[in-house]
Amino acid sequence: MLSKEIKQKHFEDSYQSMTINILYTSGWLKRKIQNTLKPFGITHAQFNVLRILNGKSPDPCNPSEIIEVMIEKMSDVTRLLDRLKAKGLINRCICEHNRRKVDVYITEQGKQLLQEITPILRKSRNTLEHLTLEEAEQLSHLLDKLRKD
Repeated sequence: MLSKEIKQKHFEDSYQSMTINILYTSGWLKRKIQNTLKPFGITHAQFNVLRILNGKSPDPCNPSEIIEVMIEKMSDVTRLLDRLKAKGLINRCICEHNRRKVDVYITEQGKQLLQEITPILRKSRNTLEHLTLEEAEQLSHLLDKLRKD
């Protein structure tokens, strides 16, 4: 099926096919999520940061902690945080204990936005339900195994 979608008849081997399939599927899934988030005026990276901050709430996070656990690592987190702050979804302040650090918190508005988005994202996962729960667990396990160094 992949060979039809990307119009490539042959692969070097199964490892090449698997690699291309993972990358192609990742792009497909990202586009699907981005289309769901678009009406809310946030990007996938911004949504990821909100989820991270919500998970840490009421405790703060600093930018380096955010980068560490982001799905897609990016160096320009400052600009991303600026955009979220401008939308009223996060707050930033100087850390009380270390004035060189910045503490980042999710706002109530940010939490409300996550509460709006989450059920819609769950609904859009229906296309993922082509896999049984067991198959989804197996795929997740295999992807974890693939990342082991």
